[in-house]
Amino acid sequence: MRWSLPAATRGPGIFNSAATFIYSTVSMKSLLLTALGLVIFKPAMAQDSTDTKNPLTISGYAEAYYNYDFNSPLNNTVPGFLYNFNRAGEVNLNLGFIKANYTTDRVRANLAFAAGTYVNANYAAEPGVLKNVFEANVGVKISQNANLWIDAGIMPSHIGFESAIGKDNWALTRSLVAENTPYFESGVKLGFTTKDEKLYLAAMYLNGWQRIQRADGNTTPAFGAQITYKPAPNVTLNYSTFIGSDKPDSLRLMRYYHNFYGIFQLAEKFGITAGFDYGAEQKAKGSGEYNNWFVPVLIARYSPSPKVNIAARGEYFQDKNGVIIATGTEHGFKTFGVSANIDYAILPGVLWRVEARNLNSKDRIFLERNQDGGGQLAKKDNFFLTTSVSVAF
Repeated sequence: MRWSLPAATRGPGIFNSAATFIYSTVSMKSLLLTALGLVIFKPAMAQDSTDTKNPLTISGYAEAYYNYDFNSPLNNTVPGFLYNFNRAGEVNLNLGFIKANYTTDRVRANLAFAAGTYVNANYAAEPGVLKNVFEANVGVKISQNANLWIDAGIMPSHIGFESAIGKDNWALTRSLVAENTPYFESGVKLGFTTKDEKLYLAAMYLNGWQRIQRADGNTTPAFGAQITYKPAPNVTLNYSTFIGSDKPDSLRLMRYYHNFYGIFQLAEKFGITAGFDYGAEQKAKGSGEYNNWFVPVLIARYSPSPKVNIAARGEYFQDKNGVIIATGTEHGFKTFGVSANIDYAILPGVLWRVEARNLNSKDRIFLERNQDGGGQLAKKDNFFLTTSVSVAF
């Protein structure tokens, strides 16, 4: 059995030769040095800030991991719909990046370059040095009295409660819905935050569904919106949307996506995150019929001490028509998942995590190495043990 994933979204994404790698590395260093030079010398617009602190900060993050897949895949790669910690049976880097942030009262900018297996898997559709651009955006506050900003460039996605930065997530691995919705987006965003910071509203013009560069032959605008409401310090409610097509105009299929989630810190040591996503895409260009999919997820976290967190996750992903995850099987992708992880903060900024995860599908969509006769066998479940160490500075 072989996966048939949307080719335009993700793939293996590795450099084809050492020459390409060297060229990309030199290009990244040149771009980063140029950007740092510009902000260090403080352009005229920095005069808007009355804050005496240095507006430039440099930060970084790296997360190394070992993932054991009990199905022992022949290519040492976990199933194709998982994009983080996707190399099996080896020590590797999931994500590492260096980031420059520049912030004044009226101007802000971010520039970050990244490497790791997360980058290889998620940026495969991007050309050249763009494969290693983790974040690159500028923003201007367009109102003196209101917290109203316009940001443009490559930004973190407005969809979902999990990000690419592992330490910020309750679970070690990402949920199925996070892995199969955008981690990043490129475009223009208009964002407004109320003075009490309880309500955030944003509207976006985007280049597509997790894309830096628009797909060839595509001229269809894509749009996004986000509403985040915090009625109390311990409650966050969010609704995000996406509308657009990620295919050439000749094959245009409009996609409509809805993302709901709530984060509830019920007690000092206990919290719950609940989410539900629903998507629909046209069956054919101009059609009034749609293929749909939906994904509920629930994560509970308990913190017995400031250094220890324990979390458990339950999730279900149904995509019977293979819009996002195509299996070629009778019932499509109908998969339950459960996981449990424990985290320990070894030092400030240093986090060690261990997680056990099981995925179980209605059809035999997982491949297991045949230890006796060679080749692979199809089965309904897949079990993983993953550990990681991350450093943030």
